[in-house]
Amino acid sequence: MNCEICILTGGLSSRIGRDKSRLRLGRRTMLAHVRGAARATGLPVRTISRDLVPRCGPLGGIFTALKTSEAEAILILACDMPFVSTELLEFLLGKFSREPSALFTHANEQTGFPFLIPVKKLSDIEKQLERKEFSLHKLAAALRARKIKPPPRFKSELRNINTPADLNRAKRLLVGRAVPSAPGDA
Repeated sequence: MNCEICILTGGLSSRIGRDKSRLRLGRRTMLAHVRGAARATGLPVRTISRDLVPRCGPLGGIFTALKTSEAEAILILACDMPFVSTELLEFLLGKFSREPSALFTHANEQTGFPFLIPVKKLSDIEKQLERKEFSLHKLAAALRARKIKPPPRFKSELRNINTPADLNRAKRLLVGRAVPSAPGDA
Protein backbone atom coordinates (compact mmCIF):
# COMPACT_ATOMS: atom_id res chain seq x y z
CA MET A 1 0.00 0.00 0.00
CA ASN A 2 1.55 3.30 -1.01
CA CYS A 3 1.67 5.83 1.76
CA GLU A 4 2.42 9.50 2.24
CA ILE A 5 2.97 11.60 5.33
CA CYS A 6 0.87 14.67 6.12
CA ILE A 7 1.80 17.11 8.86
CA LEU A 8 -1.11 19.09 10.28
CA THR A 9 -0.37 22.77 10.92
CA GLY A 10 -3.83 24.34 10.65
CA GLY A 11 -4.70 24.56 14.35
CA LEU A 12 -5.56 27.78 16.14
CA SER A 13 -2.71 27.44 18.71
CA SER A 14 -4.99 29.19 21.21
CA ARG A 15 -3.28 27.86 24.36
CA ILE A 16 0.18 28.99 23.29
CA GLY A 17 -0.98 32.17 21.54
CA ARG A 18 1.20 31.81 18.41
CA ASP A 19 1.40 29.58 15.34
CA LYS A 20 3.01 26.45 16.77
CA SER A 21 4.51 25.36 13.47
CA ARG A 22 6.67 28.51 13.43
CA LEU A 23 7.86 28.36 17.02
CA ARG A 24 11.58 27.84 17.22
CA LEU A 25 13.06 24.98 19.15
CA GLY A 26 16.79 25.36 18.95
CA ARG A 27 17.86 26.48 15.47
CA ARG A 28 14.78 25.07 13.73
CA THR A 29 11.03 25.55 13.85
CA MET A 30 8.90 22.83 15.35
CA LEU A 31 7.56 22.09 11.88
CA ALA A 32 11.13 21.68 10.58
CA HIS A 33 11.88 19.13 13.31
CA VAL A 34 8.81 17.06 12.38
CA ARG A 35 9.38 17.48 8.64
CA GLY A 36 12.98 16.32 8.98
CA ALA A 37 11.94 13.06 10.67
CA ALA A 38 9.18 12.54 8.09
CA ARG A 39 11.42 13.16 5.07
CA ALA A 40 14.02 10.71 6.37
CA THR A 41 11.47 7.89 5.85
CA GLY A 42 11.75 8.46 2.09
CA LEU A 43 7.97 8.86 1.75
CA PRO A 44 6.31 11.89 0.16
CA VAL A 45 5.62 14.58 2.78
CA ARG A 46 2.96 17.29 2.66
CA THR A 47 1.98 20.01 5.09
CA ILE A 48 -1.75 20.60 5.61
CA SER A 49 -2.15 24.21 6.71
CA ARG A 50 -5.65 25.06 5.46
CA ASP A 51 -8.47 22.71 6.30
CA LEU A 52 -11.27 22.19 3.77
CA VAL A 53 -13.61 22.09 6.78
CA PRO A 54 -12.39 24.73 9.25
CA ARG A 55 -12.79 24.93 13.02
CA CYS A 56 -13.19 21.26 13.82
CA GLY A 57 -9.81 20.52 15.33
CA PRO A 58 -7.47 17.99 13.79
CA LEU A 59 -10.40 16.26 12.08
CA GLY A 60 -10.50 19.07 9.50
CA GLY A 61 -6.84 18.49 8.66
CA ILE A 62 -7.32 14.73 8.54
CA PHE A 63 -10.28 15.15 6.17
CA THR A 64 -8.26 17.54 4.00
CA ALA A 65 -5.29 15.15 3.88
CA LEU A 66 -7.42 12.17 2.83
CA LYS A 67 -9.57 14.15 0.38
CA THR A 68 -6.55 15.60 -1.45
CA SER A 69 -4.32 12.53 -1.42
CA GLU A 70 -3.30 10.30 -4.29
CA ALA A 71 -1.84 7.75 -1.87
CA GLU A 72 -3.68 4.75 -0.46
CA ALA A 73 -2.84 5.59 3.16
CA ILE A 74 -1.61 8.55 5.14
CA LEU A 75 0.60 8.76 8.18
CA ILE A 76 -0.73 11.80 10.03
CA LEU A 77 1.64 13.88 12.17
CA ALA A 78 1.12 17.00 14.25
CA CYS A 79 3.46 19.97 13.91
CA ASP A 80 3.64 20.30 17.68
CA MET A 81 5.51 17.01 18.27
CA PRO A 82 9.10 18.08 17.51
CA PHE A 83 10.72 15.04 19.15
CA VAL A 84 9.10 12.46 16.87
CA SER A 85 11.79 10.34 15.22
CA THR A 86 12.14 8.57 11.93
CA GLU A 87 12.60 5.37 13.93
CA LEU A 88 9.15 5.77 15.53
CA LEU A 89 7.55 6.52 12.17
CA GLU A 90 9.17 3.45 10.61
CA PHE A 91 8.00 1.35 13.58
CA LEU A 92 4.40 2.47 12.93
CA LEU A 93 4.71 2.01 9.16
CA GLY A 94 5.98 -1.53 9.77
CA LYS A 95 2.97 -2.34 11.98
CA PHE A 96 0.64 -0.84 9.38
CA SER A 97 2.19 -2.74 6.45
CA ARG A 98 1.49 -6.07 8.18
CA GLU A 99 -2.19 -5.13 8.67
CA PRO A 100 -3.25 -2.06 6.65
CA SER A 101 -6.17 -0.87 8.74
CA ALA A 102 -6.42 2.37 10.73
CA LEU A 103 -3.72 2.43 13.39
CA PHE A 104 -3.38 4.96 16.22
CA THR A 105 -0.71 5.30 18.87
CA HIS A 106 -1.90 4.82 22.41
CA ALA A 107 0.16 6.17 25.28
CA ASN A 108 -0.56 7.63 28.72
CA GLU A 109 -4.18 6.46 28.42
CA GLN A 110 -4.54 8.67 25.31
CA THR A 111 -5.19 7.77 21.69
CA GLY A 112 -3.54 10.20 19.31
CA PHE A 113 -0.72 11.25 17.03
CA PRO A 114 0.97 9.86 15.07
CA PHE A 115 -1.50 7.58 13.31
CA LEU A 116 -2.19 5.96 9.94
CA ILE A 117 -5.48 5.96 8.07
CA PRO A 118 -6.27 4.30 4.73
CA VAL A 119 -7.68 6.89 2.30
CA LYS A 120 -10.67 4.61 1.67
CA LYS A 121 -11.85 5.63 5.19
CA LEU A 122 -12.67 9.16 3.95
CA SER A 123 -16.42 8.53 4.18
CA ASP A 124 -16.02 7.59 7.86
CA ILE A 125 -14.26 10.92 8.47
CA GLU A 126 -17.10 12.74 6.68
CA LYS A 127 -19.63 11.04 8.98
CA GLN A 128 -17.64 12.15 12.04
CA LEU A 129 -17.70 15.72 10.75
CA GLU A 130 -21.46 15.55 10.10
CA ARG A 131 -22.01 14.33 13.68
CA LYS A 132 -19.68 17.08 14.94
CA GLU A 133 -17.63 14.44 16.73
CA PHE A 134 -14.17 15.96 16.51
CA SER A 135 -12.18 13.96 19.05
CA LEU A 136 -9.41 11.65 17.92
CA HIS A 137 -10.55 9.07 20.46
CA LYS A 138 -14.02 8.96 18.87
CA LEU A 139 -12.47 8.84 15.42
CA ALA A 140 -10.31 5.86 16.38
CA ALA A 141 -13.40 4.11 17.78
CA ALA A 142 -15.46 4.85 14.66
CA LEU A 143 -12.68 3.49 12.43
CA ARG A 144 -12.26 0.44 14.70
CA ALA A 145 -8.60 1.38 14.68
CA ARG A 146 -5.89 -0.77 16.15
CA LYS A 147 -4.23 0.98 19.06
CA ILE A 148 -0.49 0.46 19.24
CA LYS A 149 1.41 1.23 22.40
CA PRO A 150 4.91 2.13 21.19
CA PRO A 151 7.87 0.66 23.10
CA PRO A 152 9.03 2.76 26.11
CA ARG A 153 12.02 4.15 24.18
CA PHE A 154 9.56 6.26 22.13
CA LYS A 155 7.65 7.72 25.10
CA SER A 156 9.32 11.14 25.04
CA GLU A 157 8.68 11.45 21.30
CA LEU A 158 4.92 11.46 21.83
CA ARG A 159 5.09 14.70 23.82
CA ASN A 160 3.37 17.65 22.19
CA ILE A 161 3.77 21.36 22.78
CA ASN A 162 0.54 23.17 23.68
CA THR A 163 1.47 25.83 26.23
CA PRO A 164 4.39 28.18 26.96
CA ALA A 165 5.33 25.84 29.85
CA ASP A 166 5.43 22.87 27.42
CA LEU A 167 7.68 24.90 25.10
CA ASN A 168 10.05 25.77 27.93
CA ARG A 169 10.24 22.07 28.94
CA ALA A 170 10.95 21.13 25.33
CA LYS A 171 13.76 23.70 25.13
CA ARG A 172 15.32 22.21 28.26
CA LEU A 173 15.01 18.71 26.80
CA LEU A 174 16.66 19.85 23.59
CA VAL A 175 19.76 21.01 25.47
CA GLY A 176 22.30 18.23 25.21
CA ARG A 177 20.52 16.49 22.34
CA ALA A 178 22.24 16.50 18.99
CA VAL A 179 19.63 17.84 16.60
CA PRO A 180 21.21 18.26 13.18
CA SER A 181 19.94 20.98 10.94
CA ALA A 182 18.49 19.64 7.71
CA PRO A 183 19.16 21.57 4.47
CA GLY A 184 16.28 23.86 3.65
CA ASP A 185 14.63 23.52 7.06
CA ALA A 186 14.09 26.82 8.82
